[in-house]
Amino acid sequence: MAKNQSVKGNFNYNNIEKKDKNFMYKNLRRSNCYNCNFSNSNFNFASFRGAHFKSCDFSKCTFTWAELIGTNLKGSNLKFAKFENTVFDGVNLDGADFKDAEFKNTIFLSTNTEKAENLNLNDSGIKIFNEMPQIDISEELRTSVINSMKNKYVKESRVLDTKDGSLNLLNLVILLENFNEETLIKGLNIIGNELDKEFCTLSYIIKFIEKC
Repeated sequence: MAKNQSVKGNFNYNNIEKKDKNFMYKNLRRSNCYNCNFSNSNFNFASFRGAHFKSCDFSKCTFTWAELIGTNLKGSNLKFAKFENTVFDGVNLDGADFKDAEFKNTIFLSTNTEKAENLNLNDSGIKIFNEMPQIDISEELRTSVINSMKNKYVKESRVLDTKDGSLNLLNLVILLENFNEETLIKGLNIIGNELDKEFCTLSYIIKFIEKC
């Protein structure tokens, strides 16, 4: 039951029970868990970037504003789980069971949803993107995004860029759904200069701009 120290807050567990726990805001990046029971736990605002949670029980868990990027959920139980403003990006859903799960404004990007079980792709709360959406953005907005990533905490969070170094257009779409362009540019400029703490999900950027 050793804890993986490579990323602050992540863990490496096998065959343990962690149900009814509060994992809000946890950075679970590169965590590695197998056959663990997390049922009825709170994963709101958590990041699962590059994490492996194989054959784990997430039944009745909540995942509001959670980000699952490059996550392996093979064989996991997500029955009765609740997803809101959640992003699945490049996730392994082979055998993952979503029976009676609830979705609100949940996005599946570059994820083979056909391998999942009991996932209703006709659910109005689900959006499917086979690849990164392409949008035209102004040069001023592009510049503000690039400048904001000069802030080390923004860059380390990886919420505004992709692994190949390009802008994360999906997250820009989400930001533009929450703010008009003028407000977003102003907020990103402030973030570049003033944000001074670690974070791991886009929701932090949204909350920061709302307070500007």
